[in-house]
Amino acid sequence: MCTKPSPFSEEDYDPRLSGGAATVFDATSKAFGNVIPGLSNYDQHVHDLGDNSVDQTFVTAPATINSGLGPIFNNVSCRSCHHNDGKGSPTTGTVTSSMLMRLSIPGTDAHGGPLAVPGYGLQLQDLAVFGKTAEASVKITYTEQVYTYPDGTVTTLRKPTYNFVNPYTALPVDLMVSPRMAPPFFGLGLLVTIPESTILSYADENDANGDGISGKPNYVYDASKDKMMLGRLGMKANTATILTQAAAAYQQDMGITSRIFPKESSYGQPQMDNLTDDPELPDSLLDAVEFYLLSLAVPARRNTTDGDIMAGEKLFAQVGCSNCHIPTMQTGVDVRYPYLSNQRIHAYTDLLLHDMGDGLADGRPDFRATGTEWKTPALWGVGLFEKTNGTPFYLHDGRARTLEEAILWHDGEAAKAKGKFSELSAGERGQVIAFLKSL
Repeated sequence: MCTKPSPFSEEDYDPRLSGGAATVFDATSKAFGNVIPGLSNYDQHVHDLGDNSVDQTFVTAPATINSGLGPIFNNVSCRSCHHNDGKGSPTTGTVTSSMLMRLSIPGTDAHGGPLAVPGYGLQLQDLAVFGKTAEASVKITYTEQVYTYPDGTVTTLRKPTYNFVNPYTALPVDLMVSPRMAPPFFGLGLLVTIPESTILSYADENDANGDGISGKPNYVYDASKDKMMLGRLGMKANTATILTQAAAAYQQDMGITSRIFPKESSYGQPQMDNLTDDPELPDSLLDAVEFYLLSLAVPARRNTTDGDIMAGEKLFAQVGCSNCHIPTMQTGVDVRYPYLSNQRIHAYTDLLLHDMGDGLADGRPDFRATGTEWKTPALWGVGLFEKTNGTPFYLHDGRARTLEEAILWHDGEAAKAKGKFSELSAGERGQVIAFLKSL
């Protein structure tokens, strides 16, 4: 990771504008669902079409409207997983709407990606239409771990354990599993407009500067482009484009085929419906959903002149959090989308992979990402999860119930920053949390 001085002038800088001109001032439970200001009438029409599409509930084929659910699936609509266009929530019983389990076995496919599990594919589908059998359900249990700060303050962390219940056929002994929470929708258009050269400028794969932080880009196969590309989306930067992300979610989460993934997720399994209705999602709707995700605005920061929040922002940088959670980047130019172009944004991510230690490891490689590596998540909007979700959960699997817990799970390349955070006084730690809640 190369830490460089900021190229941005502080003149005329408004810290509230997390998404530049693509920022909206909304701090309600619906803050993640706003359209970027300034769209043309036509673009607004396409956005609205996509908005309506992600709300639609799919049903079992054949049907006159929204046909094609399943035959195995995780949920019946996009919005059911992405609460208020935001993050999902785990459950303490079985994995349901907002969480899924990625699967693979050792080895790689033809493109260097994860190798599918025979009889299961790359994702566990825990629901099925009438007459078909779900692949399995998953039970989550938590154990409490005590963490003691240097000042004697004690807090607890919870560690999840996942057990498969009633698998329809035997699972392999070398199965690799990765739980994933549904991520937020907003701001994706800005993230995919950041120049690749900008992202690579923060990489230091061999830690040439000796700061203990590497930062590695993930290069992944993109089905919509039929080529290898820089990964930007997903927990392990395992997806390159919004179109592929959306099409994969339709196919894997709901069993809805499209031109990008025309085969059912159950292809080759006994749950196959053997209907001749693929692809099930019209091109126009898939493209509208892609544009909807691309054109969602970023909520503005709040209380940026508060003394504790300003102090917390400085401490966030001083302890080293901003070495990976890069505060500021500039988007590139895309003549199709002037409202995404040349925007100074504050996503607090480098979009690179980092080794986060054994505590957060899933043990499942994903293209260039190892079993201990995760993409630095964007922090914009993190302070609104409590409003958008009711109860906030953090990290890739929702194990962290508070932002403090999320920080304390950091290890590996982030161990030094976590250590410095832990050495702060209780008041200073509170200021860092207050800063994060302002994002």
